[in-house]
Amino acid sequence: MYMAKCGPDGNFSKGEMLPFGPIALSPSAGVLNYGQGLFEGLKAYRKTDGSILLFRPDENARRMVIGADRMCMPAPTVEQFMDAVKQTVLANKRWVPPTGKGSLYIRPLLIGSGAILGVAPAPEFTFVIYVSPVGNYFKGLAPIKLIIEDNFHRAAPGGTGGVKTIGNYASVLKAQTTAKEKGYSDVLYLDAVHNKYLEEASASNIFVVKGNTISTPAIEGTILPGITRKSIIEVAESKGYKVEERRVSVDELLVADEVFCTGTAVVVSPVGSITYQGKRVEYDGNHGVGVVSQQLYTSLTGIQMGLLEDRMGWTVQLN
Repeated sequence: MYMAKCGPDGNFSKGEMLPFGPIALSPSAGVLNYGQGLFEGLKAYRKTDGSILLFRPDENARRMVIGADRMCMPAPTVEQFMDAVKQTVLANKRWVPPTGKGSLYIRPLLIGSGAILGVAPAPEFTFVIYVSPVGNYFKGLAPIKLIIEDNFHRAAPGGTGGVKTIGNYASVLKAQTTAKEKGYSDVLYLDAVHNKYLEEASASNIFVVKGNTISTPAIEGTILPGITRKSIIEVAESKGYKVEERRVSVDELLVADEVFCTGTAVVVSPVGSITYQGKRVEYDGNHGVGVVSQQLYTSLTGIQMGLLEDRMGWTVQLN
């Protein structure tokens, strides 16, 4: 794993590769007491020729810089972030699965590691990157079952819903656990003000298809600006779809032709059914997989794995 530290001067050390293992922290570390921490998630893929591809690591680096500013933390530069990711992947390259068998998940983590008892920014920060081989999230495109949550909310205006802070994820566990106990795959959240506009699922963005138009909630501070989300929008537009980033009401969702989620882990996940206030709506298609979901999934994964020409300039090849 890669590790670099930053003191009060705001500058990160050069960083070094260390054996994966525990990190020593004071009980009064800022991250343990006040949740001052961020993380990122991206993947490395093995091409058929054996080389390794990263997918848009610069976007993760920039998102961490934005998130760190919101959380009152220093952040590694885009260049240091990307260099650290490359070092970590190359040091673990034997763990990158063969083409089509999965990917190497990469987890950059920025935490307030310094001891601080008062409510204030930590005096020291640690930037860590570790990795794990992962199989394909689903065997092919498997439709998921969502339930709309209208009692709990994931985020509120002015909060931290738009950055990838660690606290965003603990807050969804209660509703998610309850939903899974009832047989649902995940929870879809509504906005905290009107309780009628779509936000996102626990860890993925949502898209609604009607005719040739694909709609997705606009980035207004309460949902995470997903990199897969951004990529899907660009791929869809290149294929002639009209993509709208705006407020999308739950009523529109219930009469959609097709619905799908996007995220680093799932890439594209078609939604087979949605339950809202006791009413279940099912989306037809090929075994629950819509034509648009299938097309966008095939195109994006083809670029990520080096099976299709990368005309977008999104991939970074490692030797």
